[in-house]
Amino acid sequence: MTATAEDTLRLLIHASTEGALARARSNAINLLRAEPTAAVEIVVNGPAVAAALASPHDTDRLLRLCANTLANNDLEADPELARVKAAVLYIAQRQRDGWSYMRA
Repeated sequence: MTATAEDTLRLLIHASTEGALARARSNAINLLRAEPTAAVEIVVNGPAVAAALASPHDTDRLLRLCANTLANNDLEADPELARVKAAVLYIAQRQRDGWSYMRA
């Protein structure tokens, strides 16, 4: 039996503080180690955005930075880092699309 897109484990991890970002990064690494075919994203808002920009990490490809937080705090991010319009909207959209949600 062949796996389909619906069979893929999809997890959105939400980080809004520096500590939550550290936990989210660790959780993402652990999940991908255990389930390499999983789709994982880390949506980052609030103080976690500045923390993510200050501490590059192997998981940066998984980050989705909140554009509202960037704008409200006059923060500049590497263009390589993915952005979402609003973390709250992105979380709601991913859940609507069947992604599991985890708050770090």
